[in-house]
Amino acid sequence: MTRLALRGFTLVELVVTAAIVGVLATVTLPLAQLTVQRHKEQELRTALRQIREAIDAYKKAADEGRVARKADESGYPRSLDLLVAGVEDVKQLDRHKIYFLRRLPRDPFADAAAEPARSWGRRSYASPPDAPSEGADVYDVYSLAPGAGLNGLPYRSW
Repeated sequence: MTRLALRGFTLVELVVTAAIVGVLATVTLPLAQLTVQRHKEQELRTALRQIREAIDAYKKAADEGRVARKADESGYPRSLDLLVAGVEDVKQLDRHKIYFLRRLPRDPFADAAAEPARSWGRRSYASPPDAPSEGADVYDVYSLAPGAGLNGLPYRSW
């Protein structure tokens, strides 16, 4: 065998290769994190839209007299679970249920162990918009996640 056939990589070649791989990794990791955050933010927008549309549909049904309510109630659902469980249509003779959501989406920024209804902050009809608080009904939902989105707005204000 010749001396050229037994030759391997030199230390300089290995260090240069490791440096290139390190630079690529430092560039790729922030891009991956940004992609994950962007995906979660899109899920948050979609979930908020679905829940808010369901709350509005419940209110419309209550205003039309299809949902039984007391005179002093706002017409908004008492809980988020009611949107999935459904309510009886009091205008129909067979009293079939009206369903507003197939399933309640979970806040994508919330703890994975949290049940969907507990992952959201709930605002009652009686509470002011700048200081939302829970009450007898659910007028709106918001994310409980700390921090702000890529658009600079806090998740709570979405």
